[in-house]
Parts: sequence; structure tokens; C-alpha cells
Amino acid sequence: MASRGKIFMVLGAIAVGVFILVFVGTSLTSNVGKTKQQITSEDAAKRLDKLYNNISVSMEKPIKGQIDLDPVDVGDSLPDISKYPVTVDNSTNNFVEIFSSIEKAGKGIDGWLTEVAEEFNKAKIVVNGKPASVKLRNIASGTAADYIKSGKHVPDAFTPSNELWGDMVKAHGVKTELVTKRLTGNVAGVVLTKAKHDELVEKYGSINVKTLTDAITDNELAMGYTDPFASSAGLNFLVTSLGTFDSSDLLGQKAVEGFERFQANVPFIASTTIQMRDAAKSGMLDAFILEYQTYVNAGDLKGGYVFVPFGVRHDSPLYALGNLPKEKLEIIQKFAEFVEQEKYQTLASKKGFNGLDDYRAEMDSVDGGILSAAQRLWKEKKDGNKPIAAVFVADVSGSMDGEPLNRLKESLIKGQKYLGRDNNIGFVSYSSTVSVNLPIGKYDANQQSMFVGAINSLQASGGTATFDGIVVAMKMLQDEIALNPDLKPVIFVLSDGETNEGHSLKDIRGLIETYKIPIYTIGYNADIKALQSISSINEAASINADVDDVVYKIGNLLNVQM
Repeated sequence: MASRGKIFMVLGAIAVGVFILVFVGTSLTSNVGKTKQQITSEDAAKRLDKLYNNISVSMEKPIKGQIDLDPVDVGDSLPDISKYPVTVDNSTNNFVEIFSSIEKAGKGIDGWLTEVAEEFNKAKIVVNGKPASVKLRNIASGTAADYIKSGKHVPDAFTPSNELWGDMVKAHGVKTELVTKRLTGNVAGVVLTKAKHDELVEKYGSINVKTLTDAITDNELAMGYTDPFASSAGLNFLVTSLGTFDSSDLLGQKAVEGFERFQANVPFIASTTIQMRDAAKSGMLDAFILEYQTYVNAGDLKGGYVFVPFGVRHDSPLYALGNLPKEKLEIIQKFAEFVEQEKYQTLASKKGFNGLDDYRAEMDSVDGGILSAAQRLWKEKKDGNKPIAAVFVADVSGSMDGEPLNRLKESLIKGQKYLGRDNNIGFVSYSSTVSVNLPIGKYDANQQSMFVGAINSLQASGGTATFDGIVVAMKMLQDEIALNPDLKPVIFVLSDGETNEGHSLKDIRGLIETYKIPIYTIGYNADIKALQSISSINEAASINADVDDVVYKIGNLLNVQM
């Protein structure tokens, strides 16, 4: 049985490290490995039927629940700001709090601004007759923008990766003053395999975003990019690619039609950069997006790849937010001046920043209202005309009893608002046995009501037969695809990862590989390596969370994938 205090693993943006296969308990036995076990479609169907028939499956009577038609409230789902680490604490009472993007406010190679902020605090710079300091919080630009736009937590200053987030925050009515356009230099780019780069240069003469979008539209390039709701490079690529179709009207008919043709041939949208890079390592992609500072510090990308910059620069602008008193504005200005000193810019260069300084932005800044509209357009058009069929597989073993299960229910009920009406949704729960709580159906108001009812009816008891739940979900999806071959199948597993009953990963790996169904695993305080073993088979993501941030992370995951 899964240990108490664990829930399920959530996706969303964040995990650093590579997906590795491990063997856990009696279910994740030796010989699991990463060796391909693909089998023929005919044999897969026979094996799936055999496994399914060995599982105790009950068909639950659908129960309708009350649906909430209010729009998504991002602020309501955000965890307490303490979930995001303060990498430098203020050393005086006269201070400003700064939200900083993660490539510069972490540790080591990604800790440039952390080190500079520590030096600033040691310098005891005086403002209004009192020593001043800064408090630096490490938080991804998209998440930071959500806190600021929602008003849940507005810092004194904000330094995202690029100006697009500042424009978006301003468009949401937050008073925004640009203190400096650049703390240190960086750019976003497309990383191509050298072989594909040379092939495209021979055909197009040169490589830029226009030639790349043309190549993708013509199905000559398999490229992935990251979630434009959370990723700075992803948002940059979205608006830049729209501009290649019509730079005068990013949301006009010409741009939208061009984007639809282009997006139809994009094989992969990643929730995180790590997820996307793992897909590239698998040989699935010819190209993917990355910031230059990350690229130059990634030893495994040297030699075999070429970096092609695009879009607006990622120069870490600094903004003052809200109606700040004069002394706080002065501290922010003093900090900007301190950062610009030669010794600190030299430090930035050593950590990979300030490269490609001769690159000039391919596009002007974009109105924040247009940026938000572009995100909505992406959400609507990202899957083209191919609807998704998704089955949610929820762990209701005994360890889920109480608060864990309550949070699971809350996160799914709030997260289901991100499920598009054109998609097809089913729901399965499992402990020692498996229950089909809701057969796959079009996600209209009636299906939504039964989805909510299925979630509310969940009760925890018994052991943990994770792979039995996945087998049942695969069977449901294959039956649905037999009726509608155009469906794109997806599975979301919510579990603690500690399987102790039923089938093993070894039993079903070949099926997962043959059917190519991405399985997103979502867990709380979970055995993340066991869940990564499942997700990594088809380059899906697996991210850990806890009761505080699971609602927000599941919302982000469903927003990207559904």
C-alpha cells in the first residue's frame, strides 16, 4: 500500500534533471530497462485484451455533479508564495522584493543574479539615510506573471526573461515602470541538429524563423517548443511564428490560417524544457527551442547542434510594480546600476550570459493584450482539427484517505475547466481493483457533470494496482479510436507511484510503445522515479507536487495538453 501522506504527481513546469528508469517494489522488477519492446498492432491488440481480461474491472453507474460555469480563476489556484524560494533574503528593513526568472536567480550556473544580490546587500548602500537591501525570489516568468496579474502577490520589482511578460502584466492593469531594459544579455533560439541545419541551408539559403516555419509547414522539420503560458521562449516563439505569416496583424485571418497549417505539423509541445530536451535526445525531434545561456552550458549539445536566435531578446528587463514610495523606487534604481558594473557583467559572461550581443530583435515589442489573445489562440488551435481522447486514472488506495484525496478532488474539479469542449474524456479509479467511473464521451455539459460526479464519488481503500489502471485506460482508448481513428489519445495518471499489486511496467511497456500513447504522471510526495519510468516511454512529463501547489500545476498541465 502506498505510504500515507502521498498523493499524486503533477506536471507542470518545473523539474530539473533527466528522466531515468528505476525499478520499484514488486511491480517495477528487474529487466524493465529502456529496451524497445514494440510489437505489431495485431499482437498488441491480443496482448491488451489478455491483460484486460485478467483484471477485475467494475463499471460504475455515472453520477451527475454540479458544474461551475465561472471562468478559471488562476489566482485562486496559486499556492502561497512561500512555495517559491527566496534565494537572497533582505538584510535591512529598508528593502524591495524582486521576482526573478529562474535562469539567473538559482544556484551555480543559474545563480548569477543571486550572487550579485548578495553583494548588493553586503555593500550597505544608503537610500533616504538608511542602508538598503533586496529580497530575491526565484520564480519562472510565467508563474510570476500569474501572481502579479491576479494580485495574489505583487512584489516591488520584477525581472522576467524578456519584455513580453512586462507588457502582459501592464495590459492587465498593473502599474508598471521599466527601470532598465537590460540587466544582462541573453537570446532565445531554435537548436537544430547540424545535419538538419545544413540540409535546410542548402534548400533555403539561410535559416531564420520564417524558413523554419515554412519547413515545418511543409513537413520537412520535426520541431518542438514549450508552453507559451509558462515559458518565456515558448511565448516568444508563438508571437514570432505568428509574425512570419502576417507581421502587420498577428491575430488576423492570414496569420491564423498560416499558424494552423504550421501547427498541424508540430509533433510536440512540452510543458518543461527538460521534457523537450529528453524528446530531442530520443531522436524524435530535429529541433527545439532554448535560451542561449542554457545552450552554451549544456555539454551534450556541443558539436552536433546549431543555435539559431529568434524573436525578441531575453535581456532580463527590470520593472518597478505598483504605487511604490520614492525610497523603494530609488532602491530598485540603485540595484539596476549596481548590476550593470563591469565586474558583475563579467561574472554574467562566465555563466553564459552576454553572448550573441550582435543579435537584433526580429520583431518589435508586442502589446500585452495581443499577447494574451495569442495565448488563447494557441490554446484553441494547437491541436489543429484533431480532437483529444483523454482518460484520467486516479489512485484511490488507502493512503489517499483524508486530505490527500480531498486535494485530488479539488485539483481535478478546478482543473477540468481547462478541458476543451471538442475533446473526449473518460475517468478510471483504482486501488486493488479498477473501476470505470466514466466511459469516454464528448466533453459537453452532460459529460462534464458526470466527470465532476465521478470525482466527488471517490473513496479511498485497498492496495495500489497502477498498471492495471493504465491497462484499462488503454483498452478504453483503443476501443474509442476504433470508432474514430482521428482521435489523439492521452492518459493522465494521478498516483504516488508505489505499485504493490497487479501487473508491472514490464508487462505493459511494449503496449505503451506500440500505441504511442503519452502518459502524463502526476504525483504528490511520490516515488517520482517510478512515475518517470512510465512517462518517459513516450516523452510525456512527470512532475512532483504537494497539497499546496497541486491545483495550480494540474491546471497548467491540462491547459497545455488539453
